[in-house]
Order: sequence, then C-alpha cells, then structure tokens
Amino acid sequence: MKLFSQSLLLELENQLDIIHLEMKEPVQFAEAAIKISISILERLKTYCIKYKFKDKAEEIEFFKNIKPQFAAKLIYYNEIYTIETSKPYGSNKAVRKYYTTEISKLKTFFNDNQEFYRYYRTKIQCLDITYFVRGKYDVKLTLDSFYFQTDQRFSTSHDYKLAKILANTLIKSYLESEIKKLESNIVVAATTSLPCKKQKWTGSKVELIEMIYALHTEGVFNNGTSGLKEVVSFFESTFDIELRQFNRVFLEIRNRKTERTKFLNNLKNKLMIRMEIADEN
Repeated sequence: MKLFSQSLLLELENQLDIIHLEMKEPVQFAEAAIKISISILERLKTYCIKYKFKDKAEEIEFFKNIKPQFAAKLIYYNEIYTIETSKPYGSNKAVRKYYTTEISKLKTFFNDNQEFYRYYRTKIQCLDITYFVRGKYDVKLTLDSFYFQTDQRFSTSHDYKLAKILANTLIKSYLESEIKKLESNIVVAATTSLPCKKQKWTGSKVELIEMIYALHTEGVFNNGTSGLKEVVSFFESTFDIELRQFNRVFLEIRNRKTERTKFLNNLKNKLMIRMEIADEN
C-alpha cells in the first residue's frame, strides 16, 4: 500500500507541476487540478477497497498520513476555485476585504476544531483507532456530517477533517500571498534590524537536488502537501540558482553504481564527526 501510494502521489504532484507551468490564472489551474485530483483519488480508493490491511497500525497509517495528502490537494484547489470565481469586482480595498474574510473563515474552522488540531499537532496517538480506523466513529466526538454521506469503505471519522486542516494551511498561505500582492504599492516602514547576508549555494547542483528529493520525500514542507516543483522553485529562489531538468538529474542519481545517496551520507558522517569533537570539548 505504501509503495503504491507514494508512486500515485508522485504522479499527482508531477501532473500538478505541469499544470502550474502551463496555466497562470488561478481559476484555470484550479479547475484542471480538481479534475486530476479526483481521478487520482478514485484510483487510490479503488486500490484501498480491494486491499486488505495487515493490521490496525497499517490502516491508521493510511488514513492518518497517506489519504489526507491526496484529499487535501482536492480540497485546496476546490476552495481556490470557489474563492477566485466568487471574488468581487472593484478596488484593491474591496478584494483585500474579501480575502481577509476568507481567512477569518479558516480561523473559525480552527476554533471549532481546536481540540482535534491540538491532538494532531502534538502527535498524540491514543485516539488513533477511533479517528483513523473505519467503522470506529464515536458520535460524542465532533463529527462532520459529511462522514455519514461518504463511502465508509474509504473513510474514517476524521481523515477528512485532517485533510481539511492540511488544505487550510495552504489556503491561508495563498490568501496571504494575494493580499501582499494587493498591498505591494504600500510603503513599508523601514526596519532597524541589520539585513541578513544572502546565502549562496556553493555545493554542486547535483548535491542540492539530492537533498531536495530527500527532504520532499520525508514530507517536511507544509505537512507533506507541497509539490516537488514548488519545493524546487523555493530553493531556486532562495539560493538564486537554476535547477532545470532536476528530474533527469534524479534519474542519474538513481543510476549511480556505488553510493546512491553520496551527498547525504557525507553530510551524516561530517555531522557525526562534529558531534564527537563537540563532546570531547
């Protein structure tokens, strides 16, 4: 299940990356992304229904850490489509007010589900069987009415709520970014802090791409919901470097005859040496 899901998620992210490159208008790429996300989620559902989980732990892993990553993308793009197609015509002030209202809705969802937010963020596991195993719902807990309308062979009481949390994080970032664009003509007060010295990547591009793939695979960006292209673009912007054809470079890394993760292994070894020196001092 894990290998199939990872492969399917990578396929989804690659298709979404292509959409973002080809379409610049939010409504256009959101609409296209919705169709792709639905198609991929249906394939995941078909596989899940036929698959027999080895134990409760594997089932919890799927509904807590795997399915929400797929569902979050569908929720995100659906919300962006709704937000942008409902955006009022008028001044920047009117649009800014509209975006601010949408952010307030996200805060309301957070307040209404604060207890579950806390459960998820603190990585508590005591209620995982209730939250992330099919047919284990408790009506005394806060349930979305949406749950009772879903195919319960592919749903638990809280996997949708978790996907909504992941999506809301991305939606908030999108709205804040759009507000900043509207306020770009506002003079920002000068800061008294010293400017940070720009950091330049002086290693090889291959080493950076190896590290990016490792970090993306671990899911350390936006709770694992960021696409590979988004992460690559972030590093390109941060280090003012071009990482074109990073997919081809990754293929070359995979085809290495000796150490596949040469750079990561070197990082680990040097960090261990640094720790040992620090321990001696």
